[in-house]
Amino acid sequence: MIQFDTIFLVDDDPINNLINKRLLGKVGIAENIIEFVEGEEALNKLNDIDSSESLLIFLDINMPVLNGWEFLNKYQEAFANRCDKIVILSSSIDYQDRFKAQGYEIVSGFLEKPLTLEKIKTQMEKYEQE
Repeated sequence: MIQFDTIFLVDDDPINNLINKRLLGKVGIAENIIEFVEGEEALNKLNDIDSSESLLIFLDINMPVLNGWEFLNKYQEAFANRCDKIVILSSSIDYQDRFKAQGYEIVSGFLEKPLTLEKIKTQMEKYEQE
């Protein structure tokens, strides 16, 4: 299974982050899993991570202050040189959100909450086929 140096969990719900961190820890696809309850915090932390490190970001879209779409726009502006994998992890079942996500080249997946071992496995298999 593909490995990442670090996983970012960006979700304003700390309970979701905790559950997802434990689940991803079981899968063992990254040494470091960092939780953020605000998108701006995650963007700031990216400045400290070398662009050669492989990073997987699970991003919620419905967040206060800086929502997922705003995060993606700022990410594209500030980190165009990075090759991170960004997966939207949302409770949204709105087709428009899925369609909008496809408009971002940097988004490599759209998963509905809750995150499960099967969803993680399926997403990782996509990366192995690239």
